[in-house]
Amino acid sequence: MGKFKPYILVIFLSLIINLTPMMAQEIILIKTKNTTLALQVNTSNELSTIYFGASLDNDNEYGFIPPEYSQGTDYSGVYNATYTSSGSKNLLEPAIAVTHADGNTSLDLHYVSKTITSIGEGITQTDILLRDPVYPFEVHLFYVTYFENDIIEQWTTIKHSEKGEVILNKFSSANLYLKGSKEYWLNQYHGDWAQEMQSEETRLTHGIKVLDSKLGTRANLFQPPVFMVSLETPATENEGFVLFAGLEWSGNFRTDLELDPLNNLRIISGINNDASNYRLAKNVIFKTPKFWFTLSSQGKGFASRNLHNWATKYKILDGEGSRYTLLNNWESTYFDFDEAKLKDLIVDSRRLGVDLFLLDDGWFGNDYPRNNDDAALGDWDVNKKKLPNGIATLVETATNNNVGFGIWIEPEMVSPESNLYQKHPDWVIKQPDREEHYFRNQLVLDLSNPKVQDFVYGVVDDLFIENPDLAYIKWDCNAVIYNSYSKHLGANQSHLYIDYVNGLYKVLERVRAKYPKTPMMLCAGGGGRVDYAVLKYFTEFWPSDNTDPIERIFMQWEYSYFYPAIATVNHVTNWGKQPIKFKTDVAMMGKLGFDIVVEDLNEEDLEFCQNAIKNYSALSNSILHGALYRLQSPLKNDVASLIFVNKNGNEAVMFNYLVNNRYGSGSRNPIIIKGLDKDAHYLVEEINVYPNKEPVVISKAYSGDFLMKIGINPHVNLNNTSVVLKLTRI
Repeated sequence: MGKFKPYILVIFLSLIINLTPMMAQEIILIKTKNTTLALQVNTSNELSTIYFGASLDNDNEYGFIPPEYSQGTDYSGVYNATYTSSGSKNLLEPAIAVTHADGNTSLDLHYVSKTITSIGEGITQTDILLRDPVYPFEVHLFYVTYFENDIIEQWTTIKHSEKGEVILNKFSSANLYLKGSKEYWLNQYHGDWAQEMQSEETRLTHGIKVLDSKLGTRANLFQPPVFMVSLETPATENEGFVLFAGLEWSGNFRTDLELDPLNNLRIISGINNDASNYRLAKNVIFKTPKFWFTLSSQGKGFASRNLHNWATKYKILDGEGSRYTLLNNWESTYFDFDEAKLKDLIVDSRRLGVDLFLLDDGWFGNDYPRNNDDAALGDWDVNKKKLPNGIATLVETATNNNVGFGIWIEPEMVSPESNLYQKHPDWVIKQPDREEHYFRNQLVLDLSNPKVQDFVYGVVDDLFIENPDLAYIKWDCNAVIYNSYSKHLGANQSHLYIDYVNGLYKVLERVRAKYPKTPMMLCAGGGGRVDYAVLKYFTEFWPSDNTDPIERIFMQWEYSYFYPAIATVNHVTNWGKQPIKFKTDVAMMGKLGFDIVVEDLNEEDLEFCQNAIKNYSALSNSILHGALYRLQSPLKNDVASLIFVNKNGNEAVMFNYLVNNRYGSGSRNPIIIKGLDKDAHYLVEEINVYPNKEPVVISKAYSGDFLMKIGINPHVNLNNTSVVLKLTRI
């Protein structure tokens, strides 16, 4: 990982080399391969964070850290409790705030014990018990370290045995500290429909910066829960000190970044407590979601590669497996289709050369037919006019054409024009005495209600029971929660946002228990829900409904920091005016799909797509499982360039895209490649060459040393807007 500069994080060893360890104080080390989070128990049994940074060579030297580096003075109001509570000695933003059964709002958590357990190869869990000395109230801090990946996950459990309910007013998952930097730079993301993952980087100033969502479902629509913090100066791809972090929660979240008077950066993250005070009964355990983080001294690229390796191995369903290429019918037909038209598209799937045909929205509803987006959600009966022989005949047609068959569902939602809405208005999230407000002409079903959970599970289960050969599910979620109210919850309305998400997880657990292997795409009008809690149930996610390839280069670039290529679904569609080659080359950056009218392709376009799919299939292991090196950012260059290097280093795929169409723009100079073996030689050859055109890059062998010092010019320009290169070790 490289060594941290001495002025960056927390400890300046030159100042403390002659100090002796402070006595009678326990040190707890949370360690990965390159990073250590050091906690200390003082003589008053208070647990504080004394260090977070590059690991010291000698564990005993963490005890040399003097008090002035780990906390403020008595008059500063700064107290570096590892999990800050409200109403006692902490004067800054708390991680936890409660109202006890007797109305008292103070909490003072003291260290009791720790338990360290090995839970897998290179995976260690530390459980730290904190307890209030006055009230029977306790918190467990959990840390799981993934040693080789430099990833730490943190979460808490909260429990009490008071005589009555305790109200949890704030209940964060994690409370981190960064110290010793003169400046902190936050890289955050914002967006809206078709504008996902817009990056903003700003210097943090004193006070609190809040990243949050209050949307209920599709919670990431305006802001995702992932972010970066650079120390001293903004980190680059290959240089700088940077923290990557995110919350594993598919609902409302909140992250506070507070720069305190002593220039400590406090990061507190968890479920958004807005409108969500939680009444906790005696001896019931409240578990917060996991918060993951990783620290890099070698820039963003190193952090993201560690994150990708961790995610594919531990977080994404079948993250180390393969993925289907597919043809989707949405932009070919929208809601206007029948059985004959779909069967023709299935044949087109075979002709194109993809693995699977996906039937999108519009296949259901009879009393309220799904001919547009204002009816039928909730009525998951096959539309008899469009599909008189049901889904089964389409599955059979797909099987006969040697392609799989997938289907779109949006089971959490309901249309006011539906039988379900008429029959079960009590299942719908809506205020009983107020006007209904719709998002995309629909409302959200109340997944805090077990009966609704059964219904949503049944939508999926019935499809599989009726169509055992169903090969793929696209699970959509297009609305947020308006008029928040649950008939089921009664007086506990502040539980809705939390219980909804937990209800969703219960449904998905049931689905995966019965159907563990079927690939499922996570869609929420784009990337409106993606996080590492929900991806344990899904093989991939849909980044955006905006599939204009120029826009997608920027979106996919930003998503790639936090999510590996195998999780990102990219389709070739009618969006954008670029040629089919450019669109396909961009979509190959992740999991490839098509949403086009195959019969409208001219002969050369069809031939190109067929050959590109064959190339993709041959190279998918390198693209989906290789190490990603971003070579040239689209934010600052005419040409965006990145390379995937497979795990054994024998093969790499380099993508190059023109993102500036001004006169004379293009790759004027060689692009320096990363991630190769300098002592090896590589044959560089252009692939995805359009029919009847000559390659712009002549096949030639180079040493890895040459390619990583001099580089290669892909000759991207207005005449060659995208160039894909294959590198093979020889």
